[in-house]
Amino acid sequence: MSIQYKNAPFNLLTTNLTTALTITTSAVAIVKSVYFSNTSTGSVLCTGKIADYSGSADHEFFRDEVAATTQVNAAPQGLNLEAGDAIKVQADTASKVEGLISYALINRENENG
Repeated sequence: MSIQYKNAPFNLLTTNLTTALTITTSAVAIVKSVYFSNTSTGSVLCTGKIADYSGSADHEFFRDEVAATTQVNAAPQGLNLEAGDAIKVQADTASKVEGLISYALINRENENG
């Protein structure tokens, strides 16, 4: 087992739901933060969802207006992702929001049993 500390940046160029991070099926992750940064002069509605690999469904964990030229942590208590899970993000205005996911990837490839 190994732990890698990583960042996954994203840039929402469209208003489509976008996969920002996918965990491989041989690992799990502890997400420290999911930051949305609004670079525009108006507020933007942002959404964060977890795509549950085992349940084949998306579950919303964040929906809020991010004020102009500010950033917000959409997961202040952290998130746990199982093997194959993903984080999807969306903004109601294109090309105004970027962000960063900070997480610990726990690789289980060399586990016994």
